[in-house]
Amino acid sequence: MLRTKAGRSSALRLLADRDREEALALCDRDPVANVFVSARLRTSGLDPVSLGAQIWGYYEGGRLVSACYVGANMVPLEAVPAATIAFAERARLQGRRCSSITGRADAVRALWSHLAPFWDRPREIRDPQPLLAIASDPLIEPDQKVRLVRRDEIGTLLPASIAMFTEEVGVSPIGPDGGAAYRARVTELVVSGRSFARIDDGAVTFKAEVGAVTPQACQVQGVWVPPHLRNRGYAAAGMASVVAAARRTLAPVVSLYVNDFNAPARAAYHRVGFTQVGEFMSVLF
Repeated sequence: MLRTKAGRSSALRLLADRDREEALALCDRDPVANVFVSARLRTSGLDPVSLGAQIWGYYEGGRLVSACYVGANMVPLEAVPAATIAFAERARLQGRRCSSITGRADAVRALWSHLAPFWDRPREIRDPQPLLAIASDPLIEPDQKVRLVRRDEIGTLLPASIAMFTEEVGVSPIGPDGGAAYRARVTELVVSGRSFARIDDGAVTFKAEVGAVTPQACQVQGVWVPPHLRNRGYAAAGMASVVAAARRTLAPVVSLYVNDFNAPARAAYHRVGFTQVGEFMSVLF
């Protein structure tokens, strides 16, 4: 174990599959905020090769009190102040390998305050990002034309997904591989029955995916309406459809996080019945 400045009774170590139940119990302290990591652990376990990431566990008195997912994203979980210091020290020595730090705002702010002097300047910091959730039927009528995307419609969905990602993240998902990895992810969500869209005359007029699912909660991502169709109710009615379907087939609580400055999106989610249950922050590189 790597000893930390917090004292002899504290330690940081790489978690493995034998720690799965303890790590999931940690995630379940806040099943909505921790749904992304919890879903990954349930699907892939904690082996770094299978998971495509490392999970650092922070212990006090022999008990796991905090963790940090370190892959393409860096996500602190239930991070007590001493844990953020330990995670930052480990990350500083390892060097930046992630494209973002995302999670509960208090933990990300603390983690970034320790890393900022050593890592390169981020492309953008989004703070705050309200974490929203709904655990009931939507308050408005769902759009009956929103449905699961079929495999033969991936070619129709992909341009909309690329446009959404580029607008939301600020960079294109089409990398050196020509977009193969991104297409594979879009295809995976379609095949798993977690990609929803309204398609009119061969064009996507609303889309959203459920990116993470656990028995307690699921998280919606990639909500998008073409710019020329915005402010016409497509987003609210479409999200009502996604909420109804997700609660019926995936999990009892549907969540998402949204940029604080995105007033139209926040208004649409409010109409559907989402309420704020927390606050996220993202540091984008």
